[in-house]
This record gives sequence, C-alpha cells and structure tokens, in this order.
Amino acid sequence: MSAAGLEAARQKMLDAGVSAPAIEVFSRFYELLESGATGVIREDTIEPLLDPPMLADVDITDAQAREAIGKTVIIKLNGGLGTSMGLDKAKTLLKVRDGMNFLDLIARQVLAARERYDARLPLLLMNSFRTEGDTLEYLAKYPELYVEDLPLSFVQSKEPKLRADDLTPVEWADDPTLEWCPPGHGDLYPALEGSGVLDKLIEHGFRYACVSNGDNLGAAPNATIAGWFAQSGAPYAAELCRRTINDKKGGHLAIRKEDGQLILRDTAQTAAEEMDYFTDEHRHPFFHTNNLWFDLVALRAALVERNSVLGLPLIRNEKTVDPGDSSSTPVIQIESAMGAAIEVFEGATAICVGRDRFLPVKTTNELLLLRSDVYSLTAEGKLVATTESAPEIALDSRYYKLVDEFSRRIPSAPSLRKASSLKVTGDWTFEPSVVVTGDVELLDEGGPATIPVGTHLGD
Repeated sequence: MSAAGLEAARQKMLDAGVSAPAIEVFSRFYELLESGATGVIREDTIEPLLDPPMLADVDITDAQAREAIGKTVIIKLNGGLGTSMGLDKAKTLLKVRDGMNFLDLIARQVLAARERYDARLPLLLMNSFRTEGDTLEYLAKYPELYVEDLPLSFVQSKEPKLRADDLTPVEWADDPTLEWCPPGHGDLYPALEGSGVLDKLIEHGFRYACVSNGDNLGAAPNATIAGWFAQSGAPYAAELCRRTINDKKGGHLAIRKEDGQLILRDTAQTAAEEMDYFTDEHRHPFFHTNNLWFDLVALRAALVERNSVLGLPLIRNEKTVDPGDSSSTPVIQIESAMGAAIEVFEGATAICVGRDRFLPVKTTNELLLLRSDVYSLTAEGKLVATTESAPEIALDSRYYKLVDEFSRRIPSAPSLRKASSLKVTGDWTFEPSVVVTGDVELLDEGGPATIPVGTHLGD
C-alpha cells in the first residue's frame, strides 16, 4: 500500500508541474500519515506561555523602525475562495467597505506605508491555483505596487487528496479539479523557495518578512514591530493577542517541556478530551493571530540545512472528495500550519499586540462589524475602532451565512457603535439608518420581516 500510494502521488505531482521542494515536503507528511501519526500535542507535554513581550512596552527609535521597515516585505496569504460564505473567487475580492474590497485596502495600506517611511516595502501575495488569475487581473489597476523586478505573487503548490481507505490519490471523474487540494499555509516556506522568490528577495537586499492572512485588515505594515523584530535578533516571531472568553478556536503558543522550545498548537492538534484545556483563556491566555515575522536569511539557511523540508507538524484533515457531497469518497488532506515553523527556529520569540492587529473576516458576523460605524476607515486603508470593544454579533446562518443573502437583507449596516450585542433569528431585512443600542435580540417572526428605515432598537 505505502510504496505504491506514495509513488503514485509523487508521479501525479510531477506530471502537474509541482515544485521539487513541495513534493519532498508532501512525501515526508505522507510517511508520517502512514505511520499513524496524528499530530496531536498532549497537554502534559507542554507548559503555557504566560509572559510574552508586550508591543505597548517596546521602545524603538524612529531610525531603527525606518531601517527595519526598509528591509521588510509584506506577504499576504491569498489562497482562499471563501466558499463557506458562498464565494467562488478569491475571498479578498469581497467588498468590505465604501465599495472597496480587501485587495484595495491592502494596497492602500502598503502604498501609504511606503510614502510615510520612504521604503520600498514590496507586497507579495501567496495565491493558490484557484485565486492567481482573478487576483492579478484585479490588481492590474495598481501598477505602482510593483517594486523593481519583483513579482506581485507566487503560487502555493497543490497536492493530491488521498483515499482514506488505502492512501492512494483519489480519482474523481465528475470534476478532476476536486482531486487536488492546497497543502495548508505551511506551504509558504517551500513555495517561497521553489518559486525562486526567496532568493530574489535576499538578492534585492530584503531581510525580514511580515506575513498575515489576506482577510485580516488589522495586519497593516507596522514599522515599530519591524524595528522590534530586527533589534531582537530572533529568526522568527509570532504576534499574539490576549484571549477573551470568545477566543476559543484560535491556536495558542506553548513551551515544549522536552526542550523548552516555543511551539504552536492548533485545534486539529488537540485531543478531543483535552479541548477544555485548549479553550481555557486563563490556562492559555494568548492566542496566535497568524501574523508572523521571519528572517529571510535564517529561513533560507534552515531550508538548505534540511533539504527543503522544515519538518513542520502534520495536520490530518478528513473530508470527502467533493466538499458539497457528504456521500462522495472519503479522503484525507495533508496540511500544515505556517505558524508551526516557530518550533524550527532556535531563539524564536513572540510579541503580544493589540486587538487592532487582528480583524479577520471568517463569517458575515465579522463582515457586518467592519461595514458598520464600529470602525472608521482612514485614507490609508486602515480600519480604526470607534468603541472600546466591538459588540457580539450572531446572525441566523439560515439567512445570512452567504454573502449575497446577507447583503440583500442588510444592504446598509445599522449603527452598532453603542450596541453590546445583536442576535438575529429569522428572516429580517434591515432598511437604512437603523440604530442598535445595548443588547438586542430579534426573534423569528415565522416569515420575512423588516426593520423600517430609521428604527432605534434597544435601550
């Protein structure tokens, strides 16, 4: 089973033009999978991380900040389609605010930082085979984003989904594209190497990379963090935020008892019976934002030393070959998390940042917040909070989960600046200029219902 399955998978990747580093990484994960590895990190093997440095305490001179940001490249993960929200193109093409999408706001943030710090500051998108075309077509309106002869993107690799019963590459004649999947954002490192972009960045004098999710508009270029990272001398750093009771899903850093190394533990790496430990905001008080920094030269050295295989922990993802058909062939997708690279680098560190660095959009609940007056939009493309804490939003997924249905029912976001929470059950349409104050819950009326223009809900 093993030799035949792995050889068939390697040949399929070769035939599809997948890079050599990506194939070697996949092969290592395949062997781990076959050996029965689950990637689970047990609670009794780790110690909580309790006292990371705080960004608020960082003392960096303007000269240090400028020098560091001048050697930094901004990398955005842009491989997702946002299928859970009903999208079939790059998620970053979704309009967020004032007719602008994520890509518009990212471009504004980068261009503003270049002007402010007189820095080259390249923007580099890690696209997937599904997002590359749409993304570059849209960004053609920003020719000024290009820096010298550097590309604006590189494409993460793809790998075959494996049959759960025998670990051979699955075949799906109905739609052969479904035979493939992205390898998770841990592919960042072999993709940077295999594309030649890593060497090119170093040749152009860049030393540091700041990486974040494309849907996190809080992760704008930050010269202070760049200066701190440069002065720390660390090869790698993760941005953390203090957990609240609502932050149960995000991975957290911990200290491995065996050797004192910082490691990342995600939900998929936690045993079901230990989820109470994982979600305890007092036991593990900081969560991983998926904003990270690394030294490009240190990364290249690690890749050379390890023959392109950093050795990230395996994430085993069980699905069906057609995500929309639960009766289709069960498959295993091999994945890894880019944040797990923290355990590869001796001397890796972390820094606790404010919640303003973490504004992801995973559901229409968060999208509603960003479209509302809870945030104001600056000319530099930054979303600035207008309240001390954002209200908790819970929209009925039967009617608001998909972006088209959400936008049809809430074409104009209500005022939420003075709201504590908004829970909507049922099919409600919001007309313009609705104001929500305090805690508001709308119950199911048994059919479509409307909140008239200018209505004040709550206190």
